[in-house]
Amino acid sequence: MKFGKTLNELAMELTRQNEVKRDFLVDTRNMMMDSTTEGQQLTLINNEKHMNTALNVNEIAHAQIGQKLGIPKRYYEKMRTENPELLATNVNSWFGKNPQRIMVRSLDGTARAFLSDRYRRIDNYEIAETVLPIIGELKDARVESCEVTDERMYIKVVNPRLTTEIVPGDVVQSGILITNSEVGLGSMTIQPLIYRLVCTNGLVVNDARTRKYHCGRGNEAGEDYTLYANETLQADDRALMLKVRDTVKATVDQVQFERVVNMMRNAKDAKITSNDIPAMVEMAANDFGMSQHEGEGVLNHLIHGGDLSLYGLSNAVTRAAQDVESYDRSTAMEGIGYDILSMSRTEWGKLNKASKMTVVA
Repeated sequence: MKFGKTLNELAMELTRQNEVKRDFLVDTRNMMMDSTTEGQQLTLINNEKHMNTALNVNEIAHAQIGQKLGIPKRYYEKMRTENPELLATNVNSWFGKNPQRIMVRSLDGTARAFLSDRYRRIDNYEIAETVLPIIGELKDARVESCEVTDERMYIKVVNPRLTTEIVPGDVVQSGILITNSEVGLGSMTIQPLIYRLVCTNGLVVNDARTRKYHCGRGNEAGEDYTLYANETLQADDRALMLKVRDTVKATVDQVQFERVVNMMRNAKDAKITSNDIPAMVEMAANDFGMSQHEGEGVLNHLIHGGDLSLYGLSNAVTRAAQDVESYDRSTAMEGIGYDILSMSRTEWGKLNKASKMTVVA
């Protein structure tokens, strides 16, 4: 499991962000993109208040602007890198031609998201404020890893009250992963995880998650375009946080833990039969959306781990997840480790057989 911030560092950063972030509801006819020496800048024009708000634009917001305006991603990026003035001209033209009301989420003077005006704000600070006291009430539970990135917040909790061995000496413990995206890249999610003590790997259980999507009523804004919450939305938020609290308590579930542990034990008996392990790992990497570099890391950990089984391959993926620079990608690979672990016997047989066929060819 990749180490991120300490719990205290996470709390300090979420508090800081909560104090300085601003959200706006703006008609695209009142927006203008400019190209500067430091990149693109988005200006929110407010003639009534005689006040403009200039924001830098991050990678996430750029991708969402292109998507909202129907500009193909490759062309958008080509203009952005090779002809930024043309990008500004295109964007401004479509802002006026197809007007729509947009929620612009900003942090530290940067537009970090470009979203529908119906986007439901479920913010990291609220979630952390709700779940951390609950985690504190769980006997012996600990936050093993946490982080907040441009994309998401992550809180990974280990509950040593549920502990067992896959084989003698290979101890695993139950846990919880809580994630949220404030920028439209995913729902608020609570799901189980398994923590393996021997190599501090985390395995994210993908098929047992609880989600809350960021959509709902239309939002309202003041004269300066700044969003505010009405009483109805505040009541909805309180109800949601109560559900989050109950879900966190329910996720520490022995039945779910034992189900995944049995999968691990069965995977231990599913041996790799391919006579070309590098080819098999490369094929698995392709099938599960890993890059060539990530696949090479998986192969290295598989060989050094010495467990040539489905269980060993899953562990090699979650161990390789610790090596990648991005915390977002690391957590995604922990989910891939579970996807590999939960392969059917038929899928596992095809993977071994296909890699053998590759060698013969």
